[in-house]
Amino acid sequence: MRLVLFTGKGGVGKTTVAAATAATVAARGHKVLLVSTDTAHSLGDVLGTPLHDAPAEVDTGLAAMQIDPQARFERAWADARRYLVELLGRGGLAAVAAEELMVLPGVAELLALDSVQEQAAGGRYDAVVVDCAPSAETLRLLGLPRVLEWYLERAAPAHRRVVRGLGPLLGGLPMPGDAVVAAVSRLHGSLLGVQELLAAPGTTVRLVLTPESLVLAEARRTATALALFGHRLDAVVVNRMIPGGQDPWRAAQAGAQAARLADVEASFPGVPIHTAAYRPGEPLGVPALGELGHELYGAADPLAAAAPEAPQVRRVADDHYELALPLPHVDREAVDLARSGDELVLTVAGHRRLLALPGVLRRCRVERAELTDGRLVMTFRPDPALWPGRR
Repeated sequence: MRLVLFTGKGGVGKTTVAAATAATVAARGHKVLLVSTDTAHSLGDVLGTPLHDAPAEVDTGLAAMQIDPQARFERAWADARRYLVELLGRGGLAAVAAEELMVLPGVAELLALDSVQEQAAGGRYDAVVVDCAPSAETLRLLGLPRVLEWYLERAAPAHRRVVRGLGPLLGGLPMPGDAVVAAVSRLHGSLLGVQELLAAPGTTVRLVLTPESLVLAEARRTATALALFGHRLDAVVVNRMIPGGQDPWRAAQAGAQAARLADVEASFPGVPIHTAAYRPGEPLGVPALGELGHELYGAADPLAAAAPEAPQVRRVADDHYELALPLPHVDREAVDLARSGDELVLTVAGHRRLLALPGVLRRCRVERAELTDGRLVMTFRPDPALWPGRR
């Protein structure tokens, strides 16, 4: 099962490129679902057909849907929300304030990915292409399942103890019922499902950008964050390339874009770069999208993906090990590394990942870390207190 998530800075043509990719995949004989989780709701405009919160056939082999994350959240969280609002109200909190506290940041978007997971697991499609929100929102969303799962795992034992002791304090309010417990359990199950989906070998991310310095800078930062969270970048699409011409303006623009394209190629070595020319008219509708897809991919497979580069543990000598993590486009000053029990807390330019250590490294201590050729290499030595017989 292939899942390709498209993201990029707002306004670069991400939705159009995702739709063109899906149309091309379908034209080559595959069954593909094109999904938008972007609240901008522009996918239907690109396809030239209204879309809803369920798959609808758009063309032979091509189905599409526009997920409404907020509606899904309200359905999934309704029982727990009513109970918690009432509980907070009994504590003297105004109804409006209680309602605001129940808006869980990011969970609505997470349930959009849960819907994608449901469609992918159904087995009806060979591939699912997802038009995600702009890159900053997508990065928050891709990191959310791990963060929430970490908190749920650690909060669950305490939560059970608190619930047992709530009886005398609730002032007549019933204990959480089956519907409330089920809502929380569904959220936990959704987290696990989304994590499994994002970590699957067939899941990749594709960056869309235009040949401009500021857009490229954001794309590089996005690539760093994707690598930090372990997501595979399988291609970069450079959109709206202006063809050269005789007039000075076009010649100057084409020259500047050619220089930026060279910067893109240098920034993403080994990653396929697909380009599309600036078009006088918007590619709207399946036929026009198919033409764009042919320009982007030619005879290449639109679903091709390179093998993942996972964190690697290597025994360098008898007395130390190395853990290498892909981490491109980042300066040493932007990296902060700490140890918390059996986990590494890695913070890069404001993005944080908790990295569970392999068994052999849990009995070691971090000696040093350095950035080399786009990889963070951490050296571990056995801790004598945890590894008897080692010095």
